[in-house]
Amino acid sequence: MGWLARMFGFLKRRTGPSAVEILHARIVEASRAPALYGPGGFPDTVEGRFEALTLVALVTLRRLRGLPPPADDVAQDLVDAVFAHLEIALRELGVGDMGIPKRMKKLGRAFYDRAGGYDPLLAAGEPGPLAAALAGRLSIEPPLAAARAVLDMEAALARADLARILAAEPQIPAAPEAMS
Repeated sequence: MGWLARMFGFLKRRTGPSAVEILHARIVEASRAPALYGPGGFPDTVEGRFEALTLVALVTLRRLRGLPPPADDVAQDLVDAVFAHLEIALRELGVGDMGIPKRMKKLGRAFYDRAGGYDPLLAAGEPGPLAAALAGRLSIEPPLAAARAVLDMEAALARADLARILAAEPQIPAAPEAMS
């Protein structure tokens, strides 16, 4: 694609959302699953939702990292979509144009800090340490049920190739009744 086509690419008609946009929407939906909240889960607060979104995005990104190209491009596009969504959320919360860059920088640091901290805990596959780390960040009792649900999701994604990840909905396997 030439520079002129890239420069004026916004003028093209789009027929619908891209596969990455659909994947991002599914990740947001999965991060809001009732199974992740309530007793044994995340608090239903801005902070709790951020942790849930970060974890669901992270398990998806971990899987994409383990797949051959073009999964790395999909992963970068997914990160871009997550941060675009976070910026929209900030604007909906009433943050003005002058405050957006500072807040986005803070959210970026928080996201990558969590990714670095949660990555080895997810790799270990044990819900206890993951729940303890979440409890420390959120000042709550360890959310063991939520940690188990996220680890179940990672296990389900471990069997998926890129086509399946882009086509299938990432699901949180735990049901709300299982949150005890």
